[in-house]
Amino acid sequence: MTARNKPKKPHILVCNDDGIEGPGLHALAASMKKLGSVTIVAPADPHSGMSHAMTLGEPLRIREYRKNNRFYGHTVSGTPVDCIKVALSHILDEKPDLIVSGINYGSNTAMNTLYSGTVAAAIEGVIQGVPSLAFSLTTYENADFTYAAKFARQLARETLKRGLPTDTILSANIPNVPEDEIKGILITRQGKSRWEESAIERHDVYGNPYYWLGGTLLLHDEELTQDEYAVRHNYVAVTPLNCDWTDHRFRSELETWGLNK
Repeated sequence: MTARNKPKKPHILVCNDDGIEGPGLHALAASMKKLGSVTIVAPADPHSGMSHAMTLGEPLRIREYRKNNRFYGHTVSGTPVDCIKVALSHILDEKPDLIVSGINYGSNTAMNTLYSGTVAAAIEGVIQGVPSLAFSLTTYENADFTYAAKFARQLARETLKRGLPTDTILSANIPNVPEDEIKGILITRQGKSRWEESAIERHDVYGNPYYWLGGTLLLHDEELTQDEYAVRHNYVAVTPLNCDWTDHRFRSELETWGLNK
């Protein structure tokens, strides 16, 4: 095969919500570089739990980020969604072939998916017409991104080959265990587990109260077809998520309400 006929390597945009210094981002970018060329655009600081928030009413700053004294990527002084918008409109000359977001600290399963900046970056990608994937490692401590990065490359390769439906992303949650303890890969649905919030009250030096928001995950899932239950049993959970939030099952019943009367 001549150089002229050699297939073009895919171009992959890498983002996250843990910030440009997140080790999960570095592991994901290194893994994607084995598939093609990579551009990294990430928040300057951690923006976990931002969901699909955008920065309005104040300017965004784009800066070059250097790692080991070499150019590594760009930072954006905003949310993960801001990063995707800025990357596609002001950093890249053309749309990438794929957007990957992560690898996130902590799972993005069940109702937690709605809060995720990692997932939102991928959702913004498909809104902009680019196939997109989100990756999360189901731990907040002693994280080992080795297998998660390897699986991300596997899923990215298949996505580049096969494509995805319009407006659909894949959200993958990977257990934080050695590869030989992974039981398999399951195609799952979003579970029903949710957080029960609590706010810890403290006081500043002037006696004014302030609060740390926390919570406990209430488990409502009992089937391996549900993402949170699957990862708790050492399966990789891959969930297709769609931008269309319409409850199509309820539409016909809602029409019987006679709201036009």
